[in-house]
Amino acid sequence: MAPTPDEYLSQAHALLKRVPLVDGHNDFPYMIRGWFGNNFELFHPGIYNMPIGQTDLTRLRKGLIGGQFWSAFIPIPKTNDTLGKLECLIKTLQQIDTIHLMIENFSDHFGAVNSSKDIETIFKSGRIASLIGVEGLHQIADSTSVLRLFHKLGVRYITLCHDDDNRYADSSNGKSTNGGLSSYGLDIIREMNRIGMIVDLSHTTTETQKQVLSVSEAPVIFSHSSCNSLLPSPRNVTDEILDLLKTNNGLIMICFLPDLVSTNGVQGAMIDQVIDHIIYAGRRIGFEHVGIGSDFDGMLEGPKDLDDVSKYPKLVEKLFERGLSEDVVAQTLGGNVIRVLGEVEAVSRELKGHVPVLSDPIEEVWTSEQKDILTRMGTLRSSRGSGTNLAL
Repeated sequence: MAPTPDEYLSQAHALLKRVPLVDGHNDFPYMIRGWFGNNFELFHPGIYNMPIGQTDLTRLRKGLIGGQFWSAFIPIPKTNDTLGKLECLIKTLQQIDTIHLMIENFSDHFGAVNSSKDIETIFKSGRIASLIGVEGLHQIADSTSVLRLFHKLGVRYITLCHDDDNRYADSSNGKSTNGGLSSYGLDIIREMNRIGMIVDLSHTTTETQKQVLSVSEAPVIFSHSSCNSLLPSPRNVTDEILDLLKTNNGLIMICFLPDLVSTNGVQGAMIDQVIDHIIYAGRRIGFEHVGIGSDFDGMLEGPKDLDDVSKYPKLVEKLFERGLSEDVVAQTLGGNVIRVLGEVEAVSRELKGHVPVLSDPIEEVWTSEQKDILTRMGTLRSSRGSGTNLAL
């Protein structure tokens, strides 16, 4: 006799208390920016019961989430000049700071993840393992130095682009400016591999995805995308790309956004359709390449029975109802993304001795006359065999 829905739900609660569910994408920090202006005096009581959106601490705890990639999202700047890029960068730093402040101010509930090994440790301590994602290379202000510094600030994945093309890659919502990756894009992938930054292919074109999967030495992810064969959309992933993702040992983290799972949008979106996408991807390329990437707080409304972060147990219940084993479900919930992060870290260690792939263009520091003086003094020092003091 098959278990009842209540029995499946009890099994789901038990599993979520034992293994971490790590969601690939949540825009809660942007809600903090929009509703509270990143003001923590206002946010402090609000975190427990947000009047808007799909996320707050009360619902997170009810949903038994074990880990979360918090998105430090800032929209593409209106102008692509230096001022526009710098404004976008400053706002991004504010969002990264907001995530850190949230973790620090509510340290009984959140823990900062620096490496893949931290996730399990933080989860076992009863807290939500917290990671940072940046949703678009437009947020690095065309600076590889910023990319590297973002990693030092705790960012562990960057989406190559968002709602338009940039100098590195083409967006699924863009004009295919680069024909996939530009030469800068090819180099940025190599640099992300070198420093241990996960490459996120959500929001990119199929051609961009093909090129990235042909050059990346580390596994890549789709942090919040679904399956094109079930719902054709430029934002969803084709079977061809899914097959290449398997070869790359990467991960598709299934998105709950109604437009990506239901032909009827919000009106027709239901939890069972999200389950359909999870199972389709798992049967196509193996459940070891499937994860969860809700995009909560990046949508106005979620699917029926999966409309906020408190509903993860219902998601797990449905996976059990569809006949998936506990091992497969545990893998899908968090084991796979922990593996990918660990493998990205391992590739970075292998590339540790390599010089940086990209460096920023630097303005002329010295005039030609000053360079001549430096050259002459260097020659003089060499001939004397001793150091020379030179006032710059």
